[in-house]
Amino acid sequence: MSVYREITHNGLWKQNAILAQLLGLCPLLAVSSTMVNAVSLGLATILVMGLSSLAVSALRSFIPYEIRIPVFILIIAALVTIVDLLFNAYLHDLYLVLGIFIPLIVTNCIVLARVEAFAAKHSAGLAAYDGVVMGVGFVWVIGLLGALRELVGQGTLFSGIEMIIPGATAWQILPEDYPGFLLAILPPGAFFVLGLMIAGRNWLDHRANERAKARLLAQRAASAA
Repeated sequence: MSVYREITHNGLWKQNAILAQLLGLCPLLAVSSTMVNAVSLGLATILVMGLSSLAVSALRSFIPYEIRIPVFILIIAALVTIVDLLFNAYLHDLYLVLGIFIPLIVTNCIVLARVEAFAAKHSAGLAAYDGVVMGVGFVWVIGLLGALRELVGQGTLFSGIEMIIPGATAWQILPEDYPGFLLAILPPGAFFVLGLMIAGRNWLDHRANERAKARLLAQRAASAA
């Protein structure tokens, strides 16, 4: 269980693909103009990461080391093609909005990096869990970023939810006469918000480290006494 706790902590916080490793910034900045778009792409990424990690781990004994990267990319591309076709068939309006960024999951550094660094060296169960948790870490960051940008930029949440749930409507959080803030829904706004989120994470880590040092000093003082 300690292994699974460590994987969970690493994926969601310590080694978060966006806040800590700064991977996958292209789809993050381009698609996170609304919460629905951001979370939808994130869920597709979770599916690809979990299945690709599982497949690579199961086949790692049969993949020659010299050609592992092309084989990994081939596996990821096959899974992304399946996800792309599913979006086109069942969520066509959302598919048109996300556009090229669903196929571009193949080139997302998060997926390939985790397959190479973890899945190719661990059992199928651990690899699949790691892939899903890293995907969840990606989803909560891109979802929060999309929610903040949409709220500041348009005053709403869940704009475009009708593309997934017919008949559903967006939540009007700010007054209807809110003029909006265009910068928030443009790529430069994504940079600003992401920078604030990274700064917030670093501040929380610094506080946690300071508290840990204080506890350690207190324990040493108590033992010395």
